[in-house]
Amino acid sequence: MRLVAVSAVLLLLLGPGLALQIQCYQCEETTHDCASPEFVVNCTVNVQDMCQKEVLVKDDGIHYRKSCASSGACLIASSGYQQFCTGKLNSVCITCCNTPLCNAPRHKKRPSASGAAAPGTAWLPLLASVLLASARC
Repeated sequence: MRLVAVSAVLLLLLGPGLALQIQCYQCEETTHDCASPEFVVNCTVNVQDMCQKEVLVKDDGIHYRKSCASSGACLIASSGYQQFCTGKLNSVCITCCNTPLCNAPRHKKRPSASGAAAPGTAWLPLLASVLLASARC
C-alpha cells in the first residue's frame, strides 16, 4: 500500500511536468493581435516551455510579436523591459506565460492562471488524498 501512496505523490509532483510541449501563437511585428489558427506553432520540446508576447506602441499604432520561448530567456526579457512598459508612445511590454496558447489577446476578467490547475490535472490532489488516506488504514 505504501507503493501506491508514493506513486500518487510522485504523480502529483510530476503531473504538471508531463506536458513536454506547448503551443503558442507566433507572429512578427503585426498590427493585429495574431490569435487565429494559422499563427499556432508547436514549441520545441523540452526547450521552449513558455509563450512570449511583446506589445510595442509606435507612431503608426500597436505592434505585436508573439513566439515560443525558454522560461529563462522570457523572464529575463520581461523583467528587463518592465521600466519601458508604460502604454505610451515607444512603450515595450513583454509578458511570459506557460499554458497552451496563453499569449492570445486578453479577455475581460478571466481567472488568474497562477491559482488554476492545468487542464486535466484537477483530479490529482483528490487522487493523492484518497490514496494517502487508504495507505494509512
